Amino acid sequence: MFRFFGLRFRRKIFVRVNDSMFHNDFSMSNKISYHPTLSLYIISLIFVIFGHMKILSELIKVVDQNPDSILVMRQQTEQRLPAHQHDKTQLLLVYGGIAYLQTEEKDFYIPSNHYIWIPKNYPHNLMFNTQDLYIINIYFPDEKAAGFYDELGIYPVSNLLAEMLSFSEKWQGDYFKGLWEFEFLLTLKGVLSKENLKKFSIQLPTTDDQRLNAIIGSFKNRLNENLSLDIIASHSGMSVRSLTRLFQTKLHITFVQYLKMLRIIRAMELIKDTDLNMTEIAYEIGYSNIAAFSNNFQQLTNMRPTEFKAK
Repeated sequence: MFRFFGLRFRRKIFVRVNDSMFHNDFSMSNKISYHPTLSLYIISLIFVIFGHMKILSELIKVVDQNPDSILVMRQQTEQRLPAHQHDKTQLLLVYGGIAYLQTEEKDFYIPSNHYIWIPKNYPHNLMFNTQDLYIINIYFPDEKAAGFYDELGIYPVSNLLAEMLSFSEKWQGDYFKGLWEFEFLLTLKGVLSKENLKKFSIQLPTTDDQRLNAIIGSFKNRLNENLSLDIIASHSGMSVRSLTRLFQTKLHITFVQYLKMLRIIRAMELIKDTDLNMTEIAYEIGYSNIAAFSNNFQQLTNMRPTEFKAK
């Protein structure tokens, strides 16, 4: 499952980092009637896909070619690539915008001045929609560690971590045992689990259920409207009970919780990408009460909208 230029593909694609091979189940056996424009589009898409596979193969080689090193990469290399994994754990830091990390189960939203810790061999792909985004990737060699380091999680960048990153802002490439830079980066990694910061909690579940995806697609671009469960159920030709069961069965979340997250995610984008004030943003995403908007924003992001704007 991966996104490609705004399209979400749910055909299975696995990329194995340790032997730089991938497997997919795209089938070309289905007969497609000839159409020049469609055929050209398909051919172009195939070239784009395999072009990204070549880039991905190079990324894999760079990340895992020195298993014992700590690798620092500041290029936005992982964006718009299919789901992949590597043998090293990954610290991915985001500045200046919002990044989107997609996994098999959920879409994670990483706001500016936050980081995501990705355990080894955890399939993921990175997306973003702004050119102002600045990303730092630090890949650490595999070490037996429990708790914090075994779980994918998003956390704010603390003042201490920011100072350590500022100190190492010119570092790039592989660092090996015996170098003081290696020990510094290892200490930086150790700091992460000791800070006991609260996880950023916006994790939007995904599903392969076509009916539910069609229902979500029918309202996710109309967040400024009155989107009650009764209205969505009626427009979808379902009972409230059936729609409630569909959300809980396929996404393990209620309709109200899902809608709240969609609205706050949209608010985050509007705060970063527009000059709208908070009242205008609240109305744009369906809130008539600015206090309710601010409270729900804080509940999901651990900060007020004005705090988020200032970061």
